Amino acid sequence: MLDDEQVMFRVRDERVEMLAILFERHHVRLYNFFLRLTSDRQLSEDLVQDVFLRILKYRHSFRGESKFSTWMYQIGRNAHIDHLRSRRPEIPIDEIWAEEPSPQPLPPQKAESDQEADLLARAMERLPLRKREVLLLSRFQDLKYQEIAGLLKCSVESVKVQVHRSLKELRRHYQELQGESR
Repeated sequence: MLDDEQVMFRVRDERVEMLAILFERHHVRLYNFFLRLTSDRQLSEDLVQDVFLRILKYRHSFRGESKFSTWMYQIGRNAHIDHLRSRRPEIPIDEIWAEEPSPQPLPPQKAESDQEADLLARAMERLPLRKREVLLLSRFQDLKYQEIAGLLKCSVESVKVQVHRSLKELRRHYQELQGESR
């Protein structure tokens, strides 16, 4: 079985049909990364598609100097930044609160778990984009600090400090929200 880098080298060398292998291996993780970053399912799907189109478009720039996943997340970060630059500054409130609450009461454990997950998601949204990215890449995408350092073009020590500070700020936001919900 070929690893990601070997498959990407084949895609780069005009075997573009092999991009389907990489899509199957990575689209769910990439979607989850964008979903946690944006809290928007449709946008996350669009960004995944954009990333794989860009991988196809820029396949000749893949050199294999880092892992394929690191290269892919760099393209993903760029796609997200391009999206942020192109969108209008305001988002209608209807789009933010589009999901209707269920009229059915929740069992106590599920209600508590859902409340904690909601608080965590809201605390994540309060983090600046860079801190959110670092946490998502290190905790949810399981990238190693060295890979994140390559992606962010900084030292491993800097990544460790950023993760630590991001977790500290996340904890503070979570506790603030917890206090508000009581």
